Amino acid sequence: MSNKLFVGNLSFNTTENDLNDAFAAHGTVTETNLMMDRMTNRPRGFGFVTMSTAEEAQKAIAALNGAQLDGRALTVNVARPREERAPGGGGGGRREFGGGGGAGRRERY
Repeated sequence: MSNKLFVGNLSFNTTENDLNDAFAAHGTVTETNLMMDRMTNRPRGFGFVTMSTAEEAQKAIAALNGAQLDGRALTVNVARPREERAPGGGGGGRREFGGGGGAGRRERY
């Protein structure tokens, strides 16, 4: 088992220090990472906590999954590896190069 944990359903008021304090009661926390929105620089409502051992991570899951922090019931489980995304993003693009109706030229029948 990994010792990196996903922590979800966080309040937008929760700080990395709050996360660190909550998990430190169940073992040694080596890293805390609260995910932030790039555009608004506000918390996204989830983060990651790395415990020093897998046993401590399991204890933290047992103790904190469903527990209240800042008025929210936490979701705590083992973090999955990040899935690879397709390069170049998707969607969007310019309509004049490939279809889509609406504005632009119209063909006559």
